[in-house]
Amino acid sequence: MDTRYEFGPEIEGEAPIVYVRPIPVAELPEEVRAEVRAQIGDQPMLYAVHGADGERLALVRDRKMAFLLARQNDMAPVNVH
Repeated sequence: MDTRYEFGPEIEGEAPIVYVRPIPVAELPEEVRAEVRAQIGDQPMLYAVHGADGERLALVRDRKMAFLLARQNDMAPVNVH
């Protein structure tokens, strides 16, 4: 489903929600895969942090790091399968 849905305005004072999901390295564009291999070797899976609008904000090595990154940036991470 490629339809974006507007969830309404964020409530002031609450951390924006970001979504953490596993991404197989094989599904990334070749230039990104090359960069991943250069930085972390032949790891088969990364974790992506996405904003509420679906924009990919970050790719990190593991789930724990994705949640830590989100919290350090005052965001509320949730897991997506």
